[in-house]
This record gives sequence, structure tokens and C-alpha cells, in this order.
Amino acid sequence: MKKYEYERVRYEGVLTSKPETHREVIDRRAAEGWRYVDSISIHETNNGAPIAVDLVFEKDVKESE
Repeated sequence: MKKYEYERVRYEGVLTSKPETHREVIDRRAAEGWRYVDSISIHETNNGAPIAVDLVFEKDVKESE
């Protein structure tokens, strides 16, 4: 069975993000046994630049968990 978790990354500007960037989140989650699946744009500027995205992670778990 697969378990999914979502972690939100908020961007301060077009090229910068808050202290933990999307790459750091993905690397941290991978070290915890999660696999990065996709990202979902949550909020964008008027010209389409992301303000916040949810990173989607999956992990195999036993049926009893």
C-alpha cells in the first residue's frame, strides 16, 4: 500500500524561497525513505510565477500502518 504526504513550499519572490528550498525538502524526505512524486501549484502571481507549491511524496507502508 502507498502512503502520500504533502509539504508546502512558499516562495518569497520569483527566484528565492524561504529558508528550506524545494530541493532541500526533496533531499530531506528522500533520506527519510520518501519518493518525490510531483508538485501542485497552490498559488501563483498574475504572470504565472509560483508563490506556493505542494510537493507530493509517497512511501510504501504495510497494510497495518
